[in-house]
Amino acid sequence: MEEWNREQWEQNKEQNELTAFYLYTPMCGTCAVASKMLEVVENVVLDVPIGKANINYIEELAMDYKIESVPCLLVSRNGEIQEKIYAFQSVQNIYEKLKK
Repeated sequence: MEEWNREQWEQNKEQNELTAFYLYTPMCGTCAVASKMLEVVENVVLDVPIGKANINYIEELAMDYKIESVPCLLVSRNGEIQEKIYAFQSVQNIYEKLKK
């Protein structure tokens, strides 16, 4: 996953049918586990752009999207936020969400 800033997220969201944006903090243990899960999913789901960002550097986006906690995966379909995933549960779960 590439680190994206807000502009890159907005651009990918508008240009792709399905896009995911992973928000995390570096000291969050759950975020570290979620990152590993997303790396596996990213290797299987090649046609979905997935970016990531340290939420501490994009606080305005977090407020605009009303992010409640991290880790958070924003899933956009056709430019609109379809889902905010906070409970990553399993690789299979995330894979299914991105292959709908």
